[in-house]
Formats: sequence, C-alpha cells, structure tokens
Amino acid sequence: MNAIGWLNLKSLNQEGIVFAIAVVLFVAAAIGLPGFIDPNNLVAIVRSVSVLGILALGMAVVIIGRGIDLSAVAIMAMSVAWYLQLLNTGTSDGLAFAYVLAGVLAIGLLNGFLVAYADVPAIFVTLATGSFVFGYVRSQLITQDAVPVPQGHWVELLGGLRFLDIPIEVFVFAGLAFLFFLFLRYTKWGRYIYFAGDNPVAARNIGIPVRPMLVLRYVLSAFVALIAGLLTAASLHSINTRVVNSTLLYDIVLVAVIGGIGLSGGRGGVRNVLVGAALIGILLNAMTIIDIPLLYQNLIKAAILLGAIIVDGIINPRDEQTAQQGDI
Repeated sequence: MNAIGWLNLKSLNQEGIVFAIAVVLFVAAAIGLPGFIDPNNLVAIVRSVSVLGILALGMAVVIIGRGIDLSAVAIMAMSVAWYLQLLNTGTSDGLAFAYVLAGVLAIGLLNGFLVAYADVPAIFVTLATGSFVFGYVRSQLITQDAVPVPQGHWVELLGGLRFLDIPIEVFVFAGLAFLFFLFLRYTKWGRYIYFAGDNPVAARNIGIPVRPMLVLRYVLSAFVALIAGLLTAASLHSINTRVVNSTLLYDIVLVAVIGGIGLSGGRGGVRNVLVGAALIGILLNAMTIIDIPLLYQNLIKAAILLGAIIVDGIINPRDEQTAQQGDI
C-alpha cells in the first residue's frame, strides 16, 4: 500500500483483475504462439474488436443506466442491409440514408418509450423489437440474406482507408470511445445516467429527468449500432443479416460485463469497455491461432460470461433500495 501505484488493494477490482489477465495472456501468447506478435496480427486483433467495441460502448451506456439492449445487433445488421438494398434498387444515397436513419432512431425511441413510460422490462422490450426488426426487414424490405455494397460507393471506399497501415474502423472506435468518455465524465447528461442507474427513485426525487434520459440511452445505442453496421459493411463489402442469429450479441454483453460495467447500474465507463475488448480480442485471436473449433470457443466465452456475471454480483451487490426499479 505505497507507491506501487495501481497494484494495491484499492485497485484489486474487476477492471484491474481483467487488465492483469489480459497482460498475462498477451505475454503467454507472444511467447507460445507463432505469429502472434507479428505486426499484421496485432493490427488484426485491434481491428477484430473495433466493431465489437463500438457496439459495447452503446451497450455500456444502457447498462450503466440499469438497462440492457438486446436489439443492438438486429438494428446494426438490418438497418445497413436495408440501406444497401435501397442503393442497389436505385434510390439516391441521401434519401436512402435519411430513411434508414429515421428508422434506426424510431426503434431507439420505441425501445426507450416502452421501457421508460410503459414500464415494460428492458430485456423483453428489446428482445421483441430486435426480433421484429429482423423479421420485418428480412421479409418486406430486402431480398436476400447478404446484401452487397454497390461498387464505388463511399461505404466501399471507407473500407479501404488506412492511416499508418491501420484500418479506419480502429480510429472510429478510438474516436467514439473518446466522445463517450467526455459525455459520461464531463457533461450533465452523462452524470445523470450514473445517478439514474445507481438509484432511479432518488434521482427522480432530486429533479433529474429519469424517463427522458432513459429514452436518450436507447437512441444512442441504436445510433451506435448503425455506425457499427456501416463499418462492418465497409470492411466486408457486404452485410450478412444472419449475424443477428450469431453469438455477437453475447460477445457485446461479455465485453461490457467482463470489463467491469456493473449490471446493477451506476458503475463503469469507457475504460471498462476498452479493458474488456482487449481481453476478448487477445483471447479470440489466440484461440483462432490454436485452431480451437468454434463450438468450443463459444463454450469458453459462455463460461467467461457466466463467471463475469457471478463476479459482478459479488462486487456490485444490489441491496433492497437499489433493487427498486422506480421509473425504470
């Protein structure tokens, strides 16, 4: 308990433990796995978690406010699939993007309204809207599971952008992380999210607009999902809607929770997302190099998520007062 810095008892929280594990895993992989510390592989690690990290930023804001958004992946995939479908059928870029942006914001508003004003639990609202978005867009608005990016479109050009040989999505992730950090740490609305997540009843009693703030969180999550979808399409030159039925949603929750975002609300921040993304990125890359089958990778991730939830329940217990839902 002296000048050792963060290596003290006060720092032995979930974030510090996960960061230490990430460092140990990185060193072990660098020593034991051929090609792991190759510069191209390190860039691949960062690139692989960029879109995941962007989605986790939106999820983190919702979880800090004591909620959850299970519609994020559906919004990400289906909004961009619709956008590309409109472009491929001759709709102008500006009009197509306006349609899609309006739809994304509408889903975010609907999620927030049902949770905040209709008092429907967030897990059921977002599960239902995610299923609706997927089903409606796939059956009514697009004609195939994978929708390509039109040749020469700005989304295709975006995927080829590099700075210092680093893909553009890495810089977008870094920029969004910085903006979310400023929002949560230094703005009145960001502090409101923590107050409402910690104790919504007390927050309402001191005059914080708990319900409008809750709606804002789901709108932010939906908008961030659209950005993540555009970056995915830029990287792959298409968007595959089957990603909605993949494990991506669980990976998003895993990054947020394992990094230390408290499911009880009112705790965590951007740094926790970065730590969680670093650990998951290193872990997934190492398992890929070792050639662990996808089935067992998912099993390992599921075990880690379960462990993170148990640890979160121990570190951030919910007493009778904080367990009250109030306006949320």
